Amino acid sequence: DQMALFKRIALFFLLCAAVVPAIAQIKTDVGISFGVGIPQAEFGDNLDNLGFGIQLNGAIGIRGIPISVGADFDFMIYGHERRNEPFSQTIPDVTVKVVTDNNLIAGHFFLRLQPDQFRIRPYADALIGFKHLYTDTKITNEGFEEQEIARSTNFDDTALSYGFGAGLQIQVYVSPEDSESSMDVSLDFGLKYLLGSEASYLKEGSIRRENGQVTFDVKQSKTTLLLPYVGVVLSF
Repeated sequence: DQMALFKRIALFFLLCAAVVPAIAQIKTDVGISFGVGIPQAEFGDNLDNLGFGIQLNGAIGIRGIPISVGADFDFMIYGHERRNEPFSQTIPDVTVKVVTDNNLIAGHFFLRLQPDQFRIRPYADALIGFKHLYTDTKITNEGFEEQEIARSTNFDDTALSYGFGAGLQIQVYVSPEDSESSMDVSLDFGLKYLLGSEASYLKEGSIRRENGQVTFDVKQSKTTLLLPYVGVVLSF
């Protein structure tokens, strides 16, 4: 069972994170990056657009040992539609904006191999987690300050996700040795290749509206994704 396997691996990483502080001085990395999601294989055949989004990540390890464990969280939009509609049939002189977004949320635990004693530090990751694809529609008023009136999730599904990654961190700031607090800053350039089990999802243009009725053109495939990213990492 895929979810049972994911739970076992998640428990393993949590136990590692709990034991590490007790046995040695730890190192902690916290980062933020911006990435482009490039659908691959069947996923790429079904989707017309790239995804654009943000990634948050964190890792913990032992100083002097080139292995750490961590987790990352990605959010990206791979489809967007906007149109103006009358507020209702009885109030056609008031219009609202209707916005539909196709979104992907992914979360992964990772095991990282990376030396920590150099200013230029390559790394390699093994990742396992999930991808959650969902499409939602919201109504906002028109004007400079758009206020949300209503929102609904049109369709969603979740897939097991796993893969590997590689990257390069380049230190751009190193705190002085006599500083009370130690914090280094690095640029982070990386690439993840994330395989995924099958999921059902909508893409931009999949929602059809005819005679007051809504139909969905649902796509289904494996969810393989190539994700290059660039960001900043703080090390403590």
